Amino acid sequence: MKVRFGVGLGPLGADEHLAAVVDRLEELRLDSLWFSEQVSAPQVDPVVGQAFAVARTARLKVGTGVAVLPGRHPVLVAKQLASLARLAPGRVLPVFGLQPARAAERAWFPVPEGRRGAVFDEALLLVRRLLTEERVTSAGEFFPLEEASIGPLPAKPLDLWLGGSAPAGLPRVGRLGDGWLGSFLTPGECAAAVATIQRAAAEAGRTVDPEHFGISVPVAAGEPDARLLRGLAGRRPDVDPRMLVPAGWAEARRLLQSYVDAGLSKFVVRPASPGTPWLPWLDEFAAELVPLQT
Repeated sequence: MKVRFGVGLGPLGADEHLAAVVDRLEELRLDSLWFSEQVSAPQVDPVVGQAFAVARTARLKVGTGVAVLPGRHPVLVAKQLASLARLAPGRVLPVFGLQPARAAERAWFPVPEGRRGAVFDEALLLVRRLLTEERVTSAGEFFPLEEASIGPLPAKPLDLWLGGSAPAGLPRVGRLGDGWLGSFLTPGECAAAVATIQRAAAEAGRTVDPEHFGISVPVAAGEPDARLLRGLAGRRPDVDPRMLVPAGWAEARRLLQSYVDAGLSKFVVRPASPGTPWLPWLDEFAAELVPLQT
């Protein structure tokens, strides 16, 4: 199983240092850089950020962790992905989610009341078709298309990963997705999620590559940020938040190994302490985690 570690910008962002961060990632030959969708936060839009990053590099992969799909037209989403894939073949890693993490931003991705899941399913199927078919006609409920085209298609079909951990969302990954990126789950919960996804995939007559399971992990330089811990306690009152935010690289290695034992092999790691200097952190990341890759 190929274990890989990528770097997530997360809510801390890195806009004022993004060029230097991207350049250092390429110099260190790190696997990937991941852009989160935080509309009201200062960091760059994920599509713009990915384009910026691939334009400055020759090998670095770029991903979204996680981009909201419902509320966007699938033709435009497919066009953006196809454009990125042509500019950077084999280096684009899209991950889609149902809704923004911030409740205040949900109104900016409008869908009919109570139909977000149905919109997601239809949009994802259309994005996949648009990325693999020259012309797409569909009499869908939300996005009727007649001979829709996005121009030249990617030479190789893109894997479309899904995020989320809701009970209804995990079977969706098995039915429709090519991989899964979770967050703020214990290793035991991840093992159960992998089993649920694979069971749903089998019931749908398909498989999800065993190497296509991952998680986003914040790593604190020392004591975890109190605001992050409070937010996690509100989001996961049933779990000690310190179990999900390792303090230092030694704790991070132990937690990541537990995730590997649970069936995960792809990791998006980000600094969990506000004000973390990015370039020294990247050097530490390369020294502490990259040797664990297989």
